[in-house]
Amino acid sequence: MSSGRSDGLVRMTVADGVARLTLDRPERHNSLVPALLDDLAACLDTLRDNDAIRAVVLAANGRSFSTGGDVRAFHEQADDALRDYAASLVGQLNSVILTLMDLPQLVIARVQGPVTGGALGLVLAADLVAAVPTAFFAPYYVTVGFAPDGGWSAILPERIGVQRAREIQLLNRHVSAAEAAALGIVTEVVELDRLDARIAEWLTDTQRHVASGMRAAKRSLLTDKRRAAYAAGLEAERQAFLAAVTQRGVRHGMARFLGREAGG
Repeated sequence: MSSGRSDGLVRMTVADGVARLTLDRPERHNSLVPALLDDLAACLDTLRDNDAIRAVVLAANGRSFSTGGDVRAFHEQADDALRDYAASLVGQLNSVILTLMDLPQLVIARVQGPVTGGALGLVLAADLVAAVPTAFFAPYYVTVGFAPDGGWSAILPERIGVQRAREIQLLNRHVSAAEAAALGIVTEVVELDRLDARIAEWLTDTQRHVASGMRAAKRSLLTDKRRAAYAAGLEAERQAFLAAVTQRGVRHGMARFLGREAGG
């Protein structure tokens, strides 16, 4: 039996105890805007206490998983509205990341393309990550002039080490799917034509597990102390983002980035 919703920028389908959430803004590479994050948060709210759902698969339409905050949307904000827009958007993203972490269900990220900027947080919040070989992870903050968000400083250094996180961000280096797997960001690299089958195998394997045991394992790994540290780190990222977004030169950085984007 299946059900779902297709309105908005996130599509949700539910079948056989698995909820599939699909970012659906492919024409803008599923970049994050308030409406998309609102839709994603609404979907997650319906799943949080739903005992009939045993797993959540976070996927995306198009060539990219998500390119993070939509730089064009930032650039279109008037000077006196830019800070408030940034405060709201990064706050929404932080809330979604923490909600994904808090879900008692197994959360799988299906990464079929690039993940850049704050969208990394959606991947870091998942329990298992399957990525195609051509996927990559990149920050782009030093290119645009923004401060890191989406867990680049609040979560990633714990995962891969501070020095490696520093090097990736300061050099704006693309991390391949294979390297991401070696670093512990990705669970497994899978060819595109096998991606859904591999996720189905994970779902079948975990279906045999006792649900209460799965949830207990998740709770034991996301301790109150660790979650509080993540929340504090994400809020510190938000404050740093607000301090950076109104600095001189950021408008130019956004315009230069968008010019390069328009040129392919």
